[in-house]
Amino acid sequence: MSDRTILDELSYAELPVILVSAVLPEDEPFGDDPLDELEALAETAGMEVVGKIYQNMQQINPRTYIGKGKVVEVASMVAETGARMVVFDNELRPNQQQALEEETKANVLDRTELILCIFGQHVRTRQAKVQVQLAQAEYELPRLKNLWTHLERQRGGMGAVGGAGERQIETDRRLLRDRISKLKRELDEINKRRVIEVARRHELLQVSIVGYTNAGKSTLMNALTGENVLAEDKLFATLDTRTCVWKLPDHKVLLSDTVGFIRNLPHRLVASFHATLEEVLHADLLLHVVDASHPAAVEMIEAVNRVLKEVGAEDRRILMVFNKIDRVQDQPQLNHLHMLHPEYVDVSARTGEGLKALAQRVQETVEERETALDWTFSAGNGKLLAYLQQHGKILNIEYEDSQVHVKALIEPRYYGQAVAMKDG
Repeated sequence: MSDRTILDELSYAELPVILVSAVLPEDEPFGDDPLDELEALAETAGMEVVGKIYQNMQQINPRTYIGKGKVVEVASMVAETGARMVVFDNELRPNQQQALEEETKANVLDRTELILCIFGQHVRTRQAKVQVQLAQAEYELPRLKNLWTHLERQRGGMGAVGGAGERQIETDRRLLRDRISKLKRELDEINKRRVIEVARRHELLQVSIVGYTNAGKSTLMNALTGENVLAEDKLFATLDTRTCVWKLPDHKVLLSDTVGFIRNLPHRLVASFHATLEEVLHADLLLHVVDASHPAAVEMIEAVNRVLKEVGAEDRRILMVFNKIDRVQDQPQLNHLHMLHPEYVDVSARTGEGLKALAQRVQETVEERETALDWTFSAGNGKLLAYLQQHGKILNIEYEDSQVHVKALIEPRYYGQAVAMKDG
């Protein structure tokens, strides 16, 4: 078996890898090529794909996940291509990774570990770093035994009591559990501060952008706000939530860009990033951005909805934003998306098409929440008039003698103060 500790020393830049996907009868199809997304993930990590293997299966092989014949095929391709690593589009158990490495003579990564690697490459803030480190530590804990079996073999086999490998495993387990506990405590403290910070944003309506990774969320945010959020044509280009002020024709809202979702997102990552997703839980409106040009757009929407349900945000108000409309070639698919999701706006963040319509739809959402005022008060009450002009939308204003008659719309959060100023 190859020594998995080498993974800590390998650079993924141009690392030759073979991709493997095993599909079971209950697995839902995703796009035209089942390995397209895994290839994009591998390339995002900096790897060079030198081979692909795909297998339809009736059931999982408990030892190697894929069938014996496919294991032989993978091993042959490793030898022929010089691949250093085999990446599975499935979540493998520790014993399956170990068996596959023994059979193929290459390091083996599963989908979860690959995503963790990408997250580790892209983290920026302390919160995101702690979240990723916690997920990585929890992933490695059940796999520690595989790292030290070579020491046991040197001392007479796996059953050797008190062997160097056994002692090292127990030491590593204790250290890793201590690290997990420390990371959880630190994350709890960060989360508490984050929750308070998000909850304090009550002055403006909160809008959060959600969507499948690489749907164009950051590009859309840049186009709407004029901010310079990192936007790359890569999966998980950004992991840290960014919040900016979005100026609508007659209002301002807070717009947040959240981490991209993906199908089969590891549960440990959903749990670790729960605080980051607090933006979604506190949002008044979610803009669900979809790459309308992608052949698996319907499946991507379903994947995002599953994560929203998992974090408890499935009851948020959602406006579908079908992005990359300038690249759509399959009009019947777009028509199907419109039929499935009648609350939508078609846009192109790249060309600007549809952005005014999107702003108008969001403004309508703001105004739906507003209370209509039809007040007459003293023209000398300049503070009230200024307050209504600052926090509301003046529909009509008339002056007669010493009185002013105002028709306006105002959000519920400002209504109480306005009444107090009028009555005072």
